[in-house]
Amino acid sequence: MRIERLSPDKIRFFLTFDDLTERGIAKEDIWRDIPKIYDLFQEMMEQAYLELGFEVTGPVAVEVFALPAQGMVVIITRGKNNADVVIDEDQGYEMHVTMEESDTIVFAFPDFDQVVEAVQRIRRYVDAGGRLYHYGQRYVLALSPADVDAADVDAVIAILAEHGEPCAVTMAMLEEYGKPIAADRAIETVWRYFGG
Repeated sequence: MRIERLSPDKIRFFLTFDDLTERGIAKEDIWRDIPKIYDLFQEMMEQAYLELGFEVTGPVAVEVFALPAQGMVVIITRGKNNADVVIDEDQGYEMHVTMEESDTIVFAFPDFDQVVEAVQRIRRYVDAGGRLYHYGQRYVLALSPADVDAADVDAVIAILAEHGEPCAVTMAMLEEYGKPIAADRAIETVWRYFGG
């Protein structure tokens, strides 16, 4: 479980599927097993306090994004009270929870050569789609469900994992803060200019 401060009142956690499994939470439980999720939230708040001095009192917005290859991103913002589901607990704060699931596959690569190698290998599964950004000193490739046949998703994720790592960034973050390298048809573009 990784944690980072985004602003004085906002932090972000990234939990891999291994992190969730260690805590007895299956991928399918993310939306259903409220007691386990609440226990996980308590653990996250303790870690936020110990590592960052981030203390929660009063209303807090919790945005949960489940990502297919990456795990789960949780963004916690103090002082927000607009969301879909409200859970009041006796812990001195109110949680306002928004849950969102994304089927977008997002991987980050340390350098462009790794992107080219990955594209060369996934090209038999994905011939045209994808978006490529430069974000946070890395290259980030995002593939939407329309880019990859459902039967090929596991193979594509396995290949991408050999060259890069799952990235806990949403498309909204990439579009707002990333520099587009190929905002459309990235696989085709990289292959045309840098492929074999």
